[in-house]
Amino acid sequence: MRNGIVTKARQFQNNIDIDRAENIANRVYSEQIDEIIFYDITASAEKRKIDIETVKKVASLVFVPFTVGGGIKTLDDMYEVLKAGAEKISIDSMAVRNPNLIREGAQAFGRQCIVLSMQVKRVPKSARIPSGYEIMIDGARVATGLDAVEWAKRGEELGAGEICVNSIDRDGTHAGYDIEITSLISDSVNVPVIASGGAGCPQHVLEVFQKTGASAAIISSMLYSPLLKRNYSVYEIKKYLEANNIPVRPWLENYSVAPL
Repeated sequence: MRNGIVTKARQFQNNIDIDRAENIANRVYSEQIDEIIFYDITASAEKRKIDIETVKKVASLVFVPFTVGGGIKTLDDMYEVLKAGAEKISIDSMAVRNPNLIREGAQAFGRQCIVLSMQVKRVPKSARIPSGYEIMIDGARVATGLDAVEWAKRGEELGAGEICVNSIDRDGTHAGYDIEITSLISDSVNVPVIASGGAGCPQHVLEVFQKTGASAAIISSMLYSPLLKRNYSVYEIKKYLEANNIPVRPWLENYSVAPL
């Protein structure tokens, strides 16, 4: 999300605006999405606070777990986001700059509230980056020299209750999740791991659950990207996973939400 608008990109570039965040949130909530994650993608790079008014609008319309990230630098920022209606806080660039922010947030609000979001990019393996995946920050603009697996383990030690693995190489490609790094991280930590970046069809979601220890998978392009030949409904994706023995939150036939 930027400037209140949901936007789609390919490898964090060439964004295409889709619709207002509250409209997209209301739609996917009515389709029985399990959770919603909201990133204000330019807040950190622009050194500003998160768009709190849009957080409030979205939170007033959805009643599933709602995670918010972007421009969160202090405990006061976290409190403001939670007060606006979010259930979880995602920290990314600021966690790299100030790792103690993870510990402070977990101590203040509980580790179940703190999601460590990681922008990971494939690089040559080296003594400094043995996994072959480096942590990037500020919308994938700045390299950190941190190894992704080591950073995930440190994040868990500091108190992160979940870890979201955003693959820069797969982002917006519709070619499937990066199975290698998702598997490496889910095998290295004892908290839920969320796979992110690359999903283009239900088979990709199935693959990440079958081949890695990921507990959840982010989908966005599949639902509303104009760059895909076709979009999918939450119903289609859930029924496909169920048919392939992946447990999901049951579909409710009589499900209604208040109109905007």
